[in-house]
Amino acid sequence: MARQGVNIESIGSYFESLPDPRHTRNRKHLLSDIVVIAVGGLVCGSDGPTAIHRGATNRSEWLNEFLRVPNGIPSRDGLRRLLMALKPEAFQKCFRDGIAAAVRSDDGGRARLIAIDGKTCRGSHDPAEGLGPLHIVSAWAREEGIALGQVATEQKSNAITAIPLLLKPIDLTAAVITIDAMGCQKEIARDIVAGGGDFVIAVKDNQPKLREAIETYFRDHLERDLQDLTYRNDETVDRGHGRIEERSYDVTKIPSDFAFQKEWPWIKAIGYAVRIVQHADGRETDDVQYDILSRYLSGKRFGEASRGHWSIESMHWVLDVAFREDDSRTRERTLGNNLSWLRRFAITLLKRHTIKDSIKGKMLRCLMSTDFLEEILTFHGD
Repeated sequence: MARQGVNIESIGSYFESLPDPRHTRNRKHLLSDIVVIAVGGLVCGSDGPTAIHRGATNRSEWLNEFLRVPNGIPSRDGLRRLLMALKPEAFQKCFRDGIAAAVRSDDGGRARLIAIDGKTCRGSHDPAEGLGPLHIVSAWAREEGIALGQVATEQKSNAITAIPLLLKPIDLTAAVITIDAMGCQKEIARDIVAGGGDFVIAVKDNQPKLREAIETYFRDHLERDLQDLTYRNDETVDRGHGRIEERSYDVTKIPSDFAFQKEWPWIKAIGYAVRIVQHADGRETDDVQYDILSRYLSGKRFGEASRGHWSIESMHWVLDVAFREDDSRTRERTLGNNLSWLRRFAITLLKRHTIKDSIKGKMLRCLMSTDFLEEILTFHGD
């Protein structure tokens, strides 16, 4: 019986429209071959071109079954040069247009949740060249478990300018964008609504007057046990790891005399989220977050948006623990950006497989079994 190989159309064909930055006389290897080799290396835990080349060389016979590789496995320098030359925006677009559509979940008509947050690649700083660590602002579709895009900046403070660039190519129609307080900016709120989406944005001390107004409004009503407030509520209780987490979410339309209505015309509701944690050692901790919303969501959906935002923090944890991104010493900015995107894409592929195992466990399975690696590359996990 003929062996079913990796369906190259699943990944390689996404790059047919990607401009090849190499001169024609230097194209010993097909661009699609190099990208598939790089993706395969990342899901096996490779941390850069050298490790990708090493892994591909050890699996050259298997790769030859479904890749054309007219001149053998690309060298580590060939891999590095291409990943340094590819435009990150165009590179990401190929994944976004091809794979995001292929794995879009059946959400029952609900607006999809898209979390936006930043992460610093701590090992990428280069004092000799006056470069600080690379900061990546990325978008994560929480319920589908897919990366939608990223923008690299030189400083964490530049995230404010990076967010509009990140949002621009993403289809915001019927989406709820969740952002931490760094994104609590009028221009960002305006762009999201103009793009057909809605937002849930945290309000903290970078907008002190807005935060104070929302905090005072809820505090005054809480003193009266919310008796004269029309609001929507949701509550959850989670038990695990020796602790109990109780969460409460209240959302209400902005009051008619809301002082910031003219300044922030996109705000239609305000939210109040409380988390109380009872620890195994008897301690009790709590935290409160205030949010602005462009739509009067149900209490349940507001709670899902608030909790779901931190799924991107889970992705960041995976990047550091499973992929050791913070240990990466890649300092060339385009190479670092493209490798960072490949890691996020690798997480998407690994998460999509339905086998019950951790991301690290799935990576080890890919390393040990080409059959499992095929399933990951072709989105087979049933």
